[in-house]
Amino acid sequence: MSAPGYSSPPNQPLFPQPGGHAAPPYPVPAGGYGDPSQVPPPGFNMGYNPGPPPVMYQPGPAPGQGQEYGGMPMGISPAPVAVGVPPGLEYLTQIDQILIHQKVELLEAFIGFETNNQYEIKNSLGQKIYKAKEKNDCCTRNCCGSLRSFDMKIIDNLDREVIRLIRPFRCVSCCCPCCLQEMEVQAPPGTTVGFVKQDWHPFLPKFSIQGADGQTLLRLEGPCFACNCCGDVNFELKGKDGDQSIGRISKQWSGLLKEVFTDTDNFGIQFPMDLDVKIKAVLMGACFLIDFMFFEKVGEANQRSSVFS
Repeated sequence: MSAPGYSSPPNQPLFPQPGGHAAPPYPVPAGGYGDPSQVPPPGFNMGYNPGPPPVMYQPGPAPGQGQEYGGMPMGISPAPVAVGVPPGLEYLTQIDQILIHQKVELLEAFIGFETNNQYEIKNSLGQKIYKAKEKNDCCTRNCCGSLRSFDMKIIDNLDREVIRLIRPFRCVSCCCPCCLQEMEVQAPPGTTVGFVKQDWHPFLPKFSIQGADGQTLLRLEGPCFACNCCGDVNFELKGKDGDQSIGRISKQWSGLLKEVFTDTDNFGIQFPMDLDVKIKAVLMGACFLIDFMFFEKVGEANQRSSVFS
């Protein structure tokens, strides 16, 4: 069983070069490019069929792996690690779709007491590949609501923290363009791989997906009113120039009762298979930021549904 990796020359740049038009409008790891003209189908398809199941390293230790990987010693050498991929993110090189499900918190559902959000991150086959948990204090959660600052840990199935998301306290209003939302993404913790920053716009939610150096690599654009009334809400993932759609982050409709009585959400993320794995991690951070900004309940009934509030 081979491990995910790339075999192209090491001198190939990770990001598209300024002024070039031959490369796709998104950063890719060393290796071949997919067809940049392919656009994901409308909507987020839960029945999406990616073809043969991917090589399953992340959902659990493969039988017979060495002690270094948590298995019994069987004399089998561990699979080599892809060059330039943060530890624990190797599995992301094999997939182009992620499902994120927020876990129902009974205390929050029944009495309205805000608790730390928890999520399960799955592949298209429904297998859990990561879990995420917000780290915050009671006062900040219940006083600042969805605007609260937090650290979020993303842990793999071996209980290793592989990604850390850091969100500072910021306002969310078109009247304050100097203090917009942002999030830092670290993989592994302590090593910044990118940022998600809100772009000022009078009525559209827009975000820049940036690398570790702060250079904008991709853009996200959502609808004016991010309200999922009996339907999905799509945030289109576009190239640096914002003209070509290459993926999306979708808030999925989860049913009337669940939408009314809880703020648990289901999201799907689509991106090119050959997108740089670090940017895939940043897109996961963008998904959580979108959840807090537009779909986390404020008080007992209201939702933050546009850039105006």
